[in-house]
Amino acid sequence: MFKKILVANRGEIACRVMRTAKAMGIKTVAVYSDADSRSPHVLMADEAVRLGPAPAADSYLKAELILLAAKETGADCIHPGYGFLSERESFALACAEAGIAFVGPPPAAIAAMGDKIESKKLAKAAGVNVVPGYLGEIDSTDHAVEIAGGIGYPVMMKASAGGGGKGMRLAYSEQDVREGFEATKREGLASFGDDRVFIEKFIESPRHIEIQLIGDQHGNIVYLNERECSIQRRHQKVVEEAPSPFVTPKMRKAMGEQAVALARAVGYYSAGTVELIVSGADTTGEGFYFLEMNTRLQVEHPVTEEITGLDLVELMIRVAAGEPLGFGQDEVKLNGWSIENRVYAEDPYRGFLPSIGRLVRYNPPETSIPLPLAGGVRGGRDIHADHDAAGSAPPPTPPASGRGDAYVRVDDGVREGGEVSMFYDPMIAKLITWAPTRDAAIAAQIAALDAFELEGPGNNIDFLSAIMQHPRFQSGALTTGFIAEEYPDGFHGAPADAELLKTLAAVAAFAATAEADRARRIDGQLGKRLRPPADWSVTIDKIDHAVSVSTDGIAVDGEELDLALEYTPGDRMVVADGHGVDGDEHLTIRIAKARAGFKLTTRGASHVARVLPARVAPYTAHMIEKVAPDLSKFLICPMPGLLVRLDVAAGDRVEAGQPLAVVEAMKMENILRAEKTGTVKSVAAKTGDSLAVDQVILELD
Repeated sequence: MFKKILVANRGEIACRVMRTAKAMGIKTVAVYSDADSRSPHVLMADEAVRLGPAPAADSYLKAELILLAAKETGADCIHPGYGFLSERESFALACAEAGIAFVGPPPAAIAAMGDKIESKKLAKAAGVNVVPGYLGEIDSTDHAVEIAGGIGYPVMMKASAGGGGKGMRLAYSEQDVREGFEATKREGLASFGDDRVFIEKFIESPRHIEIQLIGDQHGNIVYLNERECSIQRRHQKVVEEAPSPFVTPKMRKAMGEQAVALARAVGYYSAGTVELIVSGADTTGEGFYFLEMNTRLQVEHPVTEEITGLDLVELMIRVAAGEPLGFGQDEVKLNGWSIENRVYAEDPYRGFLPSIGRLVRYNPPETSIPLPLAGGVRGGRDIHADHDAAGSAPPPTPPASGRGDAYVRVDDGVREGGEVSMFYDPMIAKLITWAPTRDAAIAAQIAALDAFELEGPGNNIDFLSAIMQHPRFQSGALTTGFIAEEYPDGFHGAPADAELLKTLAAVAAFAATAEADRARRIDGQLGKRLRPPADWSVTIDKIDHAVSVSTDGIAVDGEELDLALEYTPGDRMVVADGHGVDGDEHLTIRIAKARAGFKLTTRGASHVARVLPARVAPYTAHMIEKVAPDLSKFLICPMPGLLVRLDVAAGDRVEAGQPLAVVEAMKMENILRAEKTGTVKSVAAKTGDSLAVDQVILELD
């Protein structure tokens, strides 16, 4: 077995690999950029080596610096994680030439599966179902139109070397092909240095299913069931689960066997994933098609670990050391259900714009949160632990077969006070739940998301909770178009029913009573007999509620609520015991002071509650309404980022919809357009400036 492993990555995946390595008794080496010098993965490692400046191109993508770090520290193997250098044949070859084991597949397999056109040819030759399409060289736009017509619309045009949703265009007509083919070629060349394009049939109502593989260097390859990854936004996965609510045992076997056949065809070993697209209308169990093979560990690997009881990172390390798997296909288990939500630094209320900044508060859910499960069973386990210099966080320990409770797992690589940088992927953490059934795993996710305290950058926790609560998600009727179809006008918070709003009104009044009681005790000048107000007017979501708080209980609009509440001024969390018709539900609410009340966040939405003593509330009718300033004449930066392009100057005439500037944030370029026709009056920023959120870029006349 290896003595020392270098993890050529950062963030949560670096921490994840190190946890397993430490459990195996293997010393760990971290590499870092200047932006990550005090990051958890650096503190967790036994040794750490600086690579260079913050941009990935100057640090994590410098293969020669990583190999030098391995030689200097005596590391005898390198785990690449995912992203960065994980799927570069040249890096795997360089490791072999340096005499350092690469914890991943052989270079030839990486090369074979890295080219989308060649991989589809290999898949077809191996007997794997492939989407009808054209895999040869496409000479021109006219040639592309001819091919698309032969396949039948709709078709998808894809850059051969593409990935991550880039270099893809959907065409429903000849005009779409003529408009999009050259753009797809340019995107492929700009992003991947390869302008080849292939065209294939677009599968309508598609589901994204993937098969996890693990193989050793002795010819043993098994599939570890499937994952459903259909909940996506702009071709980026948001929610993953295992198993799939759609896949039948017959489909699972057929998919798994075809995936293994493809792996054998390229001499594959280590962990890998075969991605498939499945027609949601298929009832035969045969309507699945090969998309691509990812020759690395996937972001969503934890859900597979939770249902199989296997540690994929440990298996990868053992395979790289030459050990056999030690088990066969018949021994692969499928126990319970697991769901993973990706917590991102992005603001769903502002069109999912990326967000950066300091994590003012970061407190992921622990097992102390009560999980609402069928039959009143509560409890569980949590593998999240605080990161420290000793790296004390334990490795994943999936549930024993037959375990009856639910639990929460958090995979992360951040800590409170740390910085979410503009240079890297915006993922903050992965929230994973396991339970015996899908319904229970969803319920555990909702409860855990409610208890996830995250302040500083914008985040998508409310959006994730809304998805978990959505009737269509809960029914399992998923497609890759789910988010676009269910949120066509953007996200504005999960809907709240009347019962929930009454509970929130009660919580707000109860907290106001506690705050008033504290104030009169601290002041002491108003007399000992003074009591805090008992009757309150609470306005929440534009609905007024009359709330009475007494030692006997809480009444909202004359109705006594069966609620047990605890709140001490300064608390950030309130648990309402008894919320729900059956009186056996725990509602966790994040609470923060707001102007004239509180901001209450739970069940996928934030609600501002205005709380006034009942005797004062009537006077608000006489207050003058404050009119918001007109900001439409300003071009305002919607997110923190770098101004990489400015298309206009003072005095220029602009039309509504015209591009004015480009801001880069989280490795993505965002085009800012004019909201109205006018003339540029003044420009307040210049190319190369780092902009704050809501900073004025220019003003229009």
